[in-house]
Amino acid sequence: MSDAEQLKPQIKEMIVERLFLDVEPAEMSDEQNLMETYDIDSVNLFEIVVGLEEVFGVSLEDADFTVETFATVNSIAEYVAQKRG
Repeated sequence: MSDAEQLKPQIKEMIVERLFLDVEPAEMSDEQNLMETYDIDSVNLFEIVVGLEEVFGVSLEDADFTVETFATVNSIAEYVAQKRG
């Protein structure tokens, strides 16, 4: 199992907790667009970024702030796995 695969459950849990979503982390799709599915806006994205920094110890550069990076659980997990090396 890849690092990204192992990160997905933790990422889902962090997103649900920080955004107070009314969904079980295990029910979140890895591929659904988070912004469309859960009405995530720029303030919510900032919460996700802070969570990634606190929980996973990654620091994000300005160039990392793209819609594609935060579109899905898959893309977030791939990004975190890449940043952690």
